[in-house]
Amino acid sequence: MKFKLRIPRRQLGDWAVRYGAAMNDSVPDTLGSKARARGHLTRAEFLAMAHWKSPRTQPRCASNPENFIKSVTSVALTTTDERLAIEVLTLLDGVSWPTASVVLHFCSPRQYPILDFRALWSLSCDAEPADYNFELWWRYVNTTREMAETFGVSMRTVDRALWAYSKENQPKN
Repeated sequence: MKFKLRIPRRQLGDWAVRYGAAMNDSVPDTLGSKARARGHLTRAEFLAMAHWKSPRTQPRCASNPENFIKSVTSVALTTTDERLAIEVLTLLDGVSWPTASVVLHFCSPRQYPILDFRALWSLSCDAEPADYNFELWWRYVNTTREMAETFGVSMRTVDRALWAYSKENQPKN
């Protein structure tokens, strides 16, 4: 399956701006730059990022010990193996593909999108969380990297636009 952008190309920047009114990402942005410089997340940083993505997973995320968080996030942020980078993060209790993608998005020196049902919908993909796997993830990464390059924008701009467009246009179930 190939992704198909629902947003008119010329409107990508406009949709990215609309995201700002819905969510504040200054916390993960700040924590991510610290982790990127250090090469791993601290427990407090990990818990803050996980809470930003999904507050309901907080109790499970809090069960991870500091050393395990440091070890896992260090591997994720330093490996050149793309599959290892995302999948190792799912070893942390409470972390599924979307939360793992948040860690990579904000902390990795490489460009990664945030995996979210809203962003996928904006790319004409109705995958359920149970369908998330490396194949889907890797196609999504490559599609969004190509979009960022083609449109001359950052990955954060692509990510914000996809999320905001869905928030306002995806039919409610």
